[in-house]
Amino acid sequence: MRSDVFFLVCLVIGGLLYAAAAALGNDYYFFAGYVVLQYIVLATAWNILGGYCGYVNFGSAAFFALGAYSTVAIHRLHPMPVPILVLFGGLVSGVVGLGMGYLTLRLRGAFFAIATLALAVVLQTLVVNWDYVGGSRGAYIVRPETIAPFGSYIKYLFLIMLLLAVGAITVARLIERSRLGYGFATIRDDELAAEASGVPTLQLKLIATMISGALMGMAGAPLPYYIGYLQPSSAFGLEYAVNSIAMPMIGGTTSWVGPLVGAVLLGSLQQIATVTISSAVNLLIVGCLLVGFVIIAPNGIIGLVHRYIQHKPADIVGRRRATADAPEPAP
Repeated sequence: MRSDVFFLVCLVIGGLLYAAAAALGNDYYFFAGYVVLQYIVLATAWNILGGYCGYVNFGSAAFFALGAYSTVAIHRLHPMPVPILVLFGGLVSGVVGLGMGYLTLRLRGAFFAIATLALAVVLQTLVVNWDYVGGSRGAYIVRPETIAPFGSYIKYLFLIMLLLAVGAITVARLIERSRLGYGFATIRDDELAAEASGVPTLQLKLIATMISGALMGMAGAPLPYYIGYLQPSSAFGLEYAVNSIAMPMIGGTTSWVGPLVGAVLLGSLQQIATVTISSAVNLLIVGCLLVGFVIIAPNGIIGLVHRYIQHKPADIVGRRRATADAPEPAP
């Protein structure tokens, strides 16, 4: 399927989801849908570096919070439309991602993961001590109740996040089927062999960190308008870092479909648990599912499906041969 056709199909599906939520007549579905779409963007962004390149990033919450606090900083200076704030948040996080990659991508394995975790701690410390964006007290963002022609403001934010999700998935699919994606795959499979073959591994990794960071920042930019009050503990929350890693791993990290499947599955389960039980069990759900999939299906749901499809024709051929070779019953 061509990329432009794929993008239009995603938009049509998103429009149908919006129409279905609007038909239910309850704004809660837009609140819950916003969170699920937000996790789709985060999981897809993480997978560009963690899945395609094989570099595990524990600093997802840092880039997400950078996008959110970029919105707060601009709103304090001069309020602007949310789409512009989303672009600015992506720009800031992308530049920071590029800088982080330049400083840390010479590290590998656990050392790189620890460095990204340290980045999140450093950025949170800076934000806590930055009074302009509220510091440790947090910052309030007053949003209008309604906005024309969408009606309630949450519908407007839902549509923005829907467009971001479609855009992130399209970008991931384009990367996967391009020379850039093949370069990422060589880094994931054997980086030393790729370097020996002349692949510019550092340059490719910097591109991956920049794209991944930019998408995470864009996902976080509308957050202050969504919750109305932003503080460091919520913006740098553990759930963003954990979910952005767990969702691609549960769905499958080698394809753009995996983060989408994992985010929809885990995000929906968490929203159901929040309503029926408590939001405190969300990380418990993620942990249990992650451990289960690591044991049962280490390649995620997509890997499990591919294995089933590959083995099924062989089983059919084997059964046919066994039937053909079986001796005929005696009269």
